[in-house]
Order: sequence, then structure tokens, then C-alpha cells
Amino acid sequence: MNDEKSDEIVVRCTNLGKRFGDYWAVSELDLTIRKGEIYGFLGPNGCGKSTTIRMLTGLLTPSTGEVEVLGKDVAAQGEALKSRIGYMTQKFSLYGNLTVLENLQFVARIYGLNSSAAQARISELISEYDLGSKQDVLAESLSGGQKQRLALATAVIHKPALLFLDEPTSAVDPENRRAFWEQLFALSAQGTTILVSTHYMDEAERCHRLAILEQGKKRADDSPSDLMQRLKVHVCEISGEQVSALKAPLSSLPEVISVSQIGARLRVLVDKRNDTPLELLRSKIGTEHQLDFTRPNLEDVFVTNTGRGYAALA
Repeated sequence: MNDEKSDEIVVRCTNLGKRFGDYWAVSELDLTIRKGEIYGFLGPNGCGKSTTIRMLTGLLTPSTGEVEVLGKDVAAQGEALKSRIGYMTQKFSLYGNLTVLENLQFVARIYGLNSSAAQARISELISEYDLGSKQDVLAESLSGGQKQRLALATAVIHKPALLFLDEPTSAVDPENRRAFWEQLFALSAQGTTILVSTHYMDEAERCHRLAILEQGKKRADDSPSDLMQRLKVHVCEISGEQVSALKAPLSSLPEVISVSQIGARLRVLVDKRNDTPLELLRSKIGTEHQLDFTRPNLEDVFVTNTGRGYAALA
């Protein structure tokens, strides 16, 4: 990310909320996103990620709060923002009965690109997103990764200052997900601000900053590395034979926030208010298993900021 641009605020919202009947899909949400950042929303289905994105793009009217995007009030000036933002939905939403080239030409016309500008930009995108051999193929015949690249190409055809991506990699394989993120970093380096929602931990860790959402509320907000450094738990690892038998006795300890098995190892999160976590765990597992501290990861952050973990550490 270009540090010279990092103080310019692109998205700011305060006390943002959306109510459907008696249900608050999003409530009391404050956000600040700076130019050039890749800012992530991490959370389970139903946590408010998509609802928030729709409010920030002007597709939904908030029940409470204020939203400012690219220096404009979304409620009052939303129409003026349409040419400056891009939006890629989770579900492929382009025309399956049009070719790759025809889809790009159609979207270029929607954004008002003249013929020569559209031709130049489409040629650039076809090359950049490796669609040259597919430009005459119907969109419905593309693979998941190819559809993803086409959707991103159409979302940025007008060179938006701000790009919204709503779980854009949910239907593609890991290799295509990695390639997609390289494209996002290239856009970020050019000054494009990106807000992306995901439920993949590896993707969340790639973001410059990250908000963890649960039940419509923001539980945490910082860079992934700072979130890991500020964990309120000790992260311990137990290895040896038949570790699964240790899960129940360890989970019964009130100081233990979480126990999860990874192969032949157990990952145990212990409340930091306990000063002797290794001794605590050793009292339950005996001397036959190896026990030590291990490096925290983003999944630990997620566990401690949602569900039982959040309630126990609040």
C-alpha cells in the first residue's frame, strides 16, 4: 500500500445500522477505510457483510447512521458515486448468452465509455486478465476462475476509485484464488481502494486491515498482524498419540476458550488472565504428550472475537 495515500479517507460511516422488521442485520457499525487499502470483512454467513456493502454502495438505505464515500454523502449524492465505484457480487451476474467480449462491450456502454476508449480499455483488460483465448466464448461456458476474471474485468472497466467485492472467490479453486488476489494487490498499488468480504482465513490475512463481524456488530478492527499481537489468549499446542481423547477434559477447564484438533495436534486457547497456562494444561493431560506455546494465527483471532470466545473474554 502506498503510505503517502494512507491518510486519505475513502469510506467513513458512523453508527451504521439496518433493520428488517425487528431484526437488526447490522447495528452500531463505525468504519474508516483509507485510499489504497484492501479492507476485509471477515465473518460467518448472516453476520452482516453483504448488507453493509449494499448500504455503502447505496443499494440499501440505512435505518440508522451516516455513510460518506469518496467525500460524498451516499444518501444525498449516491447517483454521483455510481461512476466512481465498482461492485462484484458473490454470484456471477453477467449475461451467460453473451460472449466475453460482448459482456465487456455492454458494460463499457453502461459506464459511458466512447467507442475508442472502450476498445482500448477492453483490449487492456482482456490481456491483463488472460481472457484472450476466451473472448468469443459464451460467458455461461466459462470455468469458475474464468468467470471470476471476467467479473472483475467488468467491475473495473471504468477504473473505479473504490471497488466492492462481496465474497468474490467462493466458487473457485485455491490456485485461482491466489491469482485473483495478485490482481487485487496490483489494483491497490495503483491507488484503488478495495473492500472485500470473505470467510476464508488465508484471504483475510492478506488484507491491509480487517473487521470481524458477528450478528451485525463489529467485534474487531485492525491489521491482521496487530489483531494477532493483541490476542487475549495464550496459544498452546499439544502433540502425541490419541490427542482427541484430551479434548473433553481440556474443554471442561473454565480458563480454556477453545480446543481444536489439527491432525495429531491439539490447539488450545487459554485465557491470558491465567499466568501459568502450561501448568494448567499439564495438570489435565499428564506427562505423555508434548506441550508448548505456538504462534497465533488469524483463526485464533476469529475464535476469540466471535461466539463463546467473545463472550468469555468480553
